[in-house]
Amino acid sequence: MNDETVDLSKKIVQIGASILNSYADDRLRIAQAYREARLRVATIPLDNGDARPKITACFGQSDFYREANDIAFGGWILMAMEIRVNEQNLRNRETLNDVVRQLVALLPVRALTVH
Repeated sequence: MNDETVDLSKKIVQIGASILNSYADDRLRIAQAYREARLRVATIPLDNGDARPKITACFGQSDFYREANDIAFGGWILMAMEIRVNEQNLRNRETLNDVVRQLVALLPVRALTVH
């Protein structure tokens, strides 16, 4: 049986490594994609309280960027993770949420600011 918390934790570590090991330009690209993802998911309604449509949209865009070999995929994955860990039904939610927030904090602020 898969443990979603373990799977999500592994993905968080992978995205964290991508952010930490990237150059400033790549971090900026991830941050821009994260901002774009944040704006996009704000327009997607919940499905009877379920955030799955928002998460699915993020994964779809992430796949698009990954296929193009564009580091922006990380911003979309980070947004999907943030949405998922903010749901109340995940074991160790608070810890995962703290880690995701710390990863977002590593991104350049100027790309995250809405003008």
